[in-house]
Amino acid sequence: MPPVPPMLAKAVSGIGGIPEGGDLSYEPKWDGFRSIIFRDGDDLEIGSRNEKPMTRYFPELVAALKENLPPRCVVDGEIILVGASGDRLDFDALQQRIHPAASRVKLLAQQTPASFVAFDLLALGDDDFTGKPFSERRAALEKALAASSAPVHLTAATTDRDTAAQWFEQFEGAGLDGIVAKRLAGRYEPDKRVMFKVKHERTADCVVAGYRLHKSGPDVIGSLLLGLYKDDGGLASVGVIGAFPMKRRKELFEQLQPLVTDFEGHPWAWGKQEEGERTPRNSEGSRWSAGKDLSFVPLRPELVVEVRYDHMEGDRFRHTAQFNRWRPDRDPESCTYEQLEEPVNFDLASVLETGRG
Repeated sequence: MPPVPPMLAKAVSGIGGIPEGGDLSYEPKWDGFRSIIFRDGDDLEIGSRNEKPMTRYFPELVAALKENLPPRCVVDGEIILVGASGDRLDFDALQQRIHPAASRVKLLAQQTPASFVAFDLLALGDDDFTGKPFSERRAALEKALAASSAPVHLTAATTDRDTAAQWFEQFEGAGLDGIVAKRLAGRYEPDKRVMFKVKHERTADCVVAGYRLHKSGPDVIGSLLLGLYKDDGGLASVGVIGAFPMKRRKELFEQLQPLVTDFEGHPWAWGKQEEGERTPRNSEGSRWSAGKDLSFVPLRPELVVEVRYDHMEGDRFRHTAQFNRWRPDRDPESCTYEQLEEPVNFDLASVLETGRG
């Protein structure tokens, strides 16, 4: 019965960071909402990573899952959304699906329908599968979804390490995150990091154009706001870095005070929001922040920092970037989008069909 926390993965560096041995199953790492589906006849609940139900946000999936899943089952997987181009995932559009207004939910279900990719089986009929090895769970899942069709999919899986390495490189072009590895003999362990995940990691030199304060006080840095220059010379807001030890947060506050400025002439001034420019100020009243103050202190865009990131979502970092090092040798104006490595496009439909093997 819900809620059940999903089994988790620990991050490792590269395919080589995954333990050697022939007892592993490799899968693509999907970029969406992790979800455990509970079905008992006409009753169906869509769970989430934080164990809160998401059923009301995806009415089209409720119908599709009832058509494609066994009458009584618990299935672990990922809710994904195929972008307007049809060839890659769109996480930004998926985020928009979580909306408080029922009328908006109904409209988005029609305009941007979601899909579900299954990758584990926790229960089927009266049988609890969590204590069974993954090899048995996977075989039972393949059988249970043998007659299923889009928008319900079965994830690809392989025991061949070289194939997994190939997927890691190719599937990113369809918007996927990386690779996950599971032990074939492993049982399902909710909320335990017993799997392995490899995510793409790159570096970029960014301009620091502002900061937000930490909740602990007015002289402590919470996060640094990053920018990259566009072809037209404008400074686009691309994300933040914020994982600093508390001592370092205080040191950063002192270090950045000489660069504090006002919004007159700043690339992320108030007027930019009115013109439609994407700036951190656009987020100050965000419905995702639940009233949290997201205003920021502007800085003269003179500092350059090298950050680590996995991949881009549109013109921004998909996840919070990680601090790597300061780059006093770099000219801020040289921090442009041109430096970013773009993955070679790969057909998303081919990735989804790979699971049908």
